[in-house]
Formats: sequence, C-alpha cells, structure tokens
Amino acid sequence: MHTIDLNCDLGESYGRFGIGNDAEIMPFISSCNIACGYHGGDPLTIKKTIALALKHQVKIGAHPSFPDLQGFGRRNMFIPPEELLAMMQYQIGAMKSMVEMQGGQLHHVKPHGALYNMAADDLDIAQVIVNAVQSVDEKLSLVGPAENPMAEIAHQHRVSFIAECFADRRYTSDLKLVNRNQPDAMIDDPQEAVQQVLDIVLHQQVKTIDGSIKKMKAQTVCIHGDQPQAVAFAKQLHSALVGHGVEIAAVNNG
Repeated sequence: MHTIDLNCDLGESYGRFGIGNDAEIMPFISSCNIACGYHGGDPLTIKKTIALALKHQVKIGAHPSFPDLQGFGRRNMFIPPEELLAMMQYQIGAMKSMVEMQGGQLHHVKPHGALYNMAADDLDIAQVIVNAVQSVDEKLSLVGPAENPMAEIAHQHRVSFIAECFADRRYTSDLKLVNRNQPDAMIDDPQEAVQQVLDIVLHQQVKTIDGSIKKMKAQTVCIHGDQPQAVAFAKQLHSALVGHGVEIAAVNNG
C-alpha cells in the first residue's frame, strides 16, 4: 500500500494582511509548515495556527526563511553562513518553544521560498540549514526537494530527511522547480495537479516542462497555502489519493 504525507505552508498572514485559508485546508492535510515571522506570520497568527494544527492532529513544522517580509521570502539573499545559521536557529527555536507551550511537539523544518531553492542549488547553504536543524533538536526532520543532494548532507549528519514534491509547481528536466518568473511555473488546474501527484506517488515519475518523464520518489506533497486554488487542490488531492488506495499520513521522524 502506498503512503504519502500532504503538507501545506500555513500561518503566513501578517497583522491586518490575511493570506490563505488555513482553517479550510487543515482537515485535508497531515502536516503543515508554519511561517516563523521572517516572510509572514506574526506572533498571534503563529499561536493560532499551532492551535489549529493540534486540534486537527496535523504534524507541525517550522518554515524559516530569509528576512524578507516585503518579498514574501521569494527574493534571493546572500547572507554570511554564521549569520544565516543564527537566523535559522532563532526561527526554529522560537517555533519549537511556541509549539511546546501548547502541549505539542515540533516535527520538522522546511525552508521557505528562495532559501529552499538556493539550498537546492548551493550545498554550502544546505549545510548551514542542516547544522541549524541539528543544533536546535536532533530529533527534527528536514523537508527538502526530492532527488536532490541535500538529502545526502542531512544523512551524513544523522538528520532525518523527508523528500518533497509539489502539487502546484512544474519541474525542469533536471528536476528543479520552474522559476516563478516564468508564466507556466504554476499549475492552476486542480485536475492537472492531481495527475502530477498520482504519477509521482503511484509510479515514482514526473512529466517535466519539456515533456520528458523523469524518476521522482517523494514522501510528502506540498500545497502552497497562499495560492487561490489551495483549498480546491487540497480537497481534490485528498479525495483522489484515498480513491487510489493511498494512505495519507505524516512521515515518522527517524
């Protein structure tokens, strides 16, 4: 029997600016990544999102990013390793504390946006992220792109790695995410998104933007909570996966 985790980036509202629909998405996912305040997520939003996840028994992850509220964490930044390490430790540590104050346990860390993409291309950045995760809590898992060298760095440092694919993003022939600046980077049709996920989960393959078929094995599927179709994606993915006999469950640490 196939098993897959459905995760979503949540808690990204900030002050008076509401982003996404966390309450409607939560029943259809098995894990979430909560913004830590650097690209979105103010303290009250973080607290409420944690409570919502605990209510629905959804595993909680920290979603640290570059300090880029204006750009929603999607602009490349070049930060010295020592400073980046401290930024990651600060965000992960704060999220861990807030989760524990509500009686929960932090499950994983997933870098956000430009930090995620840069780490996929730059192993020095990936190393900093692994070091940050390990230093805060060695029991935490790291979520990162499937079929990427980041996994080996994590394994070398005994950090559990969860390979991730995306429901609503297209892939290049080298299994990188198509840059958001390109008009065809996002998958807006829920049916197309469902088919991409089914191909990955059931057949361990994905169709890339040039039409080629590449091997891809993933343990978790991401839905972007800030996308207009996020709730529809979540509902249809959940239904389609269950309909194909796939169990939806978070990945165990270790």
